[in-house]
Amino acid sequence: MLTSHKTNGLEILSLSTTDRHLDDSLEKEWLLANNRGGYASSTIIGCNTRRYHGLLIGSLDPPVNRVLALSNCMEMVIAHGKTYDISTFEFNDKLTPQGYLHAKRFRRDIGVHFDYQLGSIELTKSLYLLPDSDTIALVYNFTAIKEPVEFVVRPFISLRDFHSLQKSHAQLCASKFDNGLLMRHDIPNSCELFMKSDDMNFQDDPQWWFNFMYRKDKQRGQEFNEDLWAPGFFKCRIDSPSQLVLWAHLAKRYEPGASDALFNLENACNELLTHQKDLTASVKTRDKKLKKLVIAADQFVTKRNSDINHRTTILAGFPWFADWGRDVFIALPGLLLSTGRFKEAKSVLITFAQAADKGMIPNRFDDHSSTAYFNSIDASLWFIDAAFKYLDATDDSTTFTQKLFPTIRWIIDSYNKGTRFDTHANADGLITSGNKDTQLTWMDAKCDGIAFTPRYGKAVEINALWYNALCLVAQFYADRDITVAEHYHTMADKVKNSFPLVFWNAEKGYLNDCVTLDTGVDSTLRPNQIFAVSLPFSPLCHEHQKAVVDIIQKKLLTPYGLRTLSTCDDNYHGMCTGTQQERDKAYHQGTVWAFLMGPFIESFLKVHGVNRKTKRQAAEFIEPLLLHFCHEGCLASVSEIFDGDAPHQPRGCGAQAWSVAELIRAYKLIND
Repeated sequence: MLTSHKTNGLEILSLSTTDRHLDDSLEKEWLLANNRGGYASSTIIGCNTRRYHGLLIGSLDPPVNRVLALSNCMEMVIAHGKTYDISTFEFNDKLTPQGYLHAKRFRRDIGVHFDYQLGSIELTKSLYLLPDSDTIALVYNFTAIKEPVEFVVRPFISLRDFHSLQKSHAQLCASKFDNGLLMRHDIPNSCELFMKSDDMNFQDDPQWWFNFMYRKDKQRGQEFNEDLWAPGFFKCRIDSPSQLVLWAHLAKRYEPGASDALFNLENACNELLTHQKDLTASVKTRDKKLKKLVIAADQFVTKRNSDINHRTTILAGFPWFADWGRDVFIALPGLLLSTGRFKEAKSVLITFAQAADKGMIPNRFDDHSSTAYFNSIDASLWFIDAAFKYLDATDDSTTFTQKLFPTIRWIIDSYNKGTRFDTHANADGLITSGNKDTQLTWMDAKCDGIAFTPRYGKAVEINALWYNALCLVAQFYADRDITVAEHYHTMADKVKNSFPLVFWNAEKGYLNDCVTLDTGVDSTLRPNQIFAVSLPFSPLCHEHQKAVVDIIQKKLLTPYGLRTLSTCDDNYHGMCTGTQQERDKAYHQGTVWAFLMGPFIESFLKVHGVNRKTKRQAAEFIEPLLLHFCHEGCLASVSEIFDGDAPHQPRGCGAQAWSVAELIRAYKLIND
C-alpha cells in the first residue's frame, strides 16, 4: 500500500506495486516550478498521465509561450546479465516497462526523489529545476554497487507547444555540440534543447516511439496518444557507488558560455535551499504547516518579461493556466501579503495597472504574446481590493498614490459612467453588465456557443465588490479631501440602499444570484453571495449576513470548499468528468471550488465572532484541505476543483493559485 511518514521534515511516500494501489499512485502528481513559468511534473512513479507532464517544460517568453522539451527518459540498469527498468510508460492501457515494480519511496524537498531497489543495488533518482532558467538536473545516485553495472538513459524529446501533442511527422534533428547534444526542429528560428553529461557518453540511435498514452487526457475526452523522438542514448559503466548527472536546458537559442555556468549541481542545490529558507523566514513562524503552505505559494510567483523590468506576476494554476487578472488579485493577499512578499506584491499590482485599458484590468494575457484580453467584469474590482490590502499591509502610500490609485479612480469612473460590455451603474447605483452572449463573471464556462451560467445584468458578487470599492476609496479620502470623500460616500450609500432591495430574497432567506431586465430574478442558491459578507465592507445588515453564512454552511459547504450549486437544484452535476462540454456543463453547476473556503471561513468568523470555539470549528472546516495538500492530487499543492458528490475527487488543475492562497489566508485567520 501507499503510506506517508516524515524523516527530518521531509514528506515521504512509501510505494506499493499491488494493483489495488497502482492507480492511486498514478493519481498522485508532483510539480517543480521556476520563476519563468517553466516547470517539471509527472506522477510519483514517473509515468506521464497528461500531455502537460514532462521533465522540462520551458517558457520562451516568460511566463508564456511554453514548450514541452524533454518528455521523459527510459532508464535501464544492466547487472549480471539482467536488465532492471526504472521507467514506466503507458501504451494501449498497459504499463510498460514496469519500473514501478522497483520503486520504494517518493520524496520531495527542494527537488523530487525516487528511491529504487534493483536486486542488491540501491538507486535514487533526483530532479532539480533551476530557479532562474529552464534547466533541469537529472541526478542518479548509485549505492551498494558490488560488481560493475551498465546504466543507459534514452531521452524522449517533444519540443512542442505544451498544449498540443506531437506526431512522428515532426522534423526533429540533433547534432553533437560543445560536449553535448543540441536538438531542434529542422526549421529556421526554432527553439533549442541542449543535453549534456560529464559522466555518460552519448551514442547516436535515432528512433521514433509511437502512441504513448495519457490517461488523464483520455478521461477528459481529449486526444491522448503521442509520438516521441529519441535521438540516441547516454551510457556508462559503473564500478563503485557513483553519482551521475544529466543536464537538459531549453532556450530560444543555445548560448554555450552563458549556459555552461548553469551546470553546477552544488550551486543549484544551494540556491534552491537558500531561496526556500528565505521564503519561510519571511513569515516569522515556527508553524510547520504554514511553512509548507508558504513554500507551495512560491510555485505560482513568476516573472513577466515583457519589458526590461521583468515584473512579477502570478500564474493561475499548473499545468495549463497563465496569469489571469481575476485569479491574480484573489490570490495576491494569500500568496504574497500573508507571506511577507511585499516587493513582489507591489510589482504584480503595477504590472496589471500599467496594462489597464478603458478603465479595466486585463482578465488575461495571451499564451503566445503580450496581448491583453479584457473579458471580465470582476478582475478590475478585485484589483482594487488587493491594492488596498497592499496599502494596509505595507503602509506604502507612495506606491499606492502614484502607481495604483490613479488606476483605481479610472476603474470606478469607467464603471460608473460606462465601459466595455455595456458595463455601467444604473440609476439605483448598482453595476449591470453584458448580455446573453457574454460570460464576464468567474462563472464563465461556455462551450459550443452555450453559456451554462449566463450571469449577465446585476450579479451579486460584482455589486458586493463595487460597494466595497466605493467604501475603500471614500475611506481613503476621509482625511485627505472631505468633499471627494463625501462624493464616494454618497455613491456607496446609494448602493447600500439598493443592494438588499434587489438581492435579498425574503422568501428564500438568502441573496438572489443575478437580476436581469429580460429574464428577471435568478434566485438559484450559489456561493457568490458569500462575498457580500466576507469583503471588508458589506452592504448587508448583520442579520442578513448571518443568514447567508448559515444557508451556505448548510447547503453548499463540503470538506474541500463550496459547491457552486445546491444538490437540490435540477441543474446540479455531481461529477466534473467526461468531454469538454460535459465538464464545462458541470464546472459551475455543483462542482466544488477550493478557493471559496477562504471567504467562507472569513465570513463564518465575522458573523459568529472570533473566539476559541469558532476558531476550533473553522479549523475543522479546513482540515480536509490540509490533508489533501499533503497526500492527494498534486502533492504539496491544492487542486482547482473537486466533484460535488462524495468522495469529492480532485479535478481540473492539480495546483491552483487561489486554492493555495485562500487556504493560507484561512489558516492565518484561524491561527494568528
